[in-house]
Amino acid sequence: MKIICEGIELSDAIMKVVKACSTKTTNPILECIKISAENDTVELLATDGEIAMQKKMRAEVLEGGAICVPGKYFADFIKRLENCQVTLATEGDRLDISYGESESSLQLLNAEDFPSIDMAVNESRVELLSKDLKELIAKTTFCCAQDDSRPVLKGCLVQTEEDGRISFTALDGYRMAVCRKNILSVSGNIRIICPGRILNEIGRMLGADEEPITLYVQKNLLLVSVNDTVLTGRLYEGDFVNVKNIVPREFTSEIVADKAVLDESVERAAVMARTDKNSVVTFDIREDGMNITALTAIGRVDESLKVSLEGKDVKIALNCKYVSDCLGAVSDEKVRIGFNGAVAPCVVTPVEGDSYLYLILPVRTTA
Repeated sequence: MKIICEGIELSDAIMKVVKACSTKTTNPILECIKISAENDTVELLATDGEIAMQKKMRAEVLEGGAICVPGKYFADFIKRLENCQVTLATEGDRLDISYGESESSLQLLNAEDFPSIDMAVNESRVELLSKDLKELIAKTTFCCAQDDSRPVLKGCLVQTEEDGRISFTALDGYRMAVCRKNILSVSGNIRIICPGRILNEIGRMLGADEEPITLYVQKNLLLVSVNDTVLTGRLYEGDFVNVKNIVPREFTSEIVADKAVLDESVERAAVMARTDKNSVVTFDIREDGMNITALTAIGRVDESLKVSLEGKDVKIALNCKYVSDCLGAVSDEKVRIGFNGAVAPCVVTPVEGDSYLYLILPVRTTA
């Protein structure tokens, strides 16, 4: 293989796919980027077995072929050649990299050992706006579980609904996020559990624009294509939690609060609360307003906020990080929060509609 291309274009393509290279594997080929050249097109491909990323770019192909290069090393090296024209040429099991008056080389692995990637994923599809998909991901994936005790909870439940919307649901055992957006079109019934990591990579590919984007699903695979970059991901198998049994239908206490004011107050309380193991802030809600307090060995925060209360007074202890994460994902000026006493979960929703929902379990205290 021998190709000539601009370093900036090669570096950009490499940085798109190198995120799919494995960092923890006993199989060195999964640490590689496969580079294939034919006609005037160069294809870069990387996978760790769960996620695969493919990027195509234009180049002057003097000799076609396919090679496998160590991904992280190749990416770091080419990133330092962004201002140069780069020539890549193979010599046996070595890749020679020429730039200006200089030349370097990398050892290659056998391209035939690279796993085959299924790019024919098109059994079902759903189309929506790029900005909406980006928002769905940003508003939910932070609630995905991080440990391996229940693998399906490391993913989001993605499903199309009868009212022409798509919903993303994530929970980790302490909190839950649900977000809904309108779709442009759908073919087939979509109900999948997609790893949060894959969704976050898709989110990084997307722009916050009105361009339509299509998710393709087939069996246990998901495919998304954005600007000559194709991502395929392996979906989780199993049953997701029945969230309908988790969300309360009625509340004994409900408040409407200014989101920005509430968020700022919780953030200040968090400065003290984060020194505590459970990062506890206490909401003491009465007819005349709400007090937010945090008391630890470091210090104390006690702030008063104006809220509109319907129902009973309530006092509840919550993890400040969970509250901050939730409020940080909300763009509305005001939020509605429902409570059913001190030991039941609280639920954050829009003042009108059901475009999102956040559920947070309280922290049990001895006080």
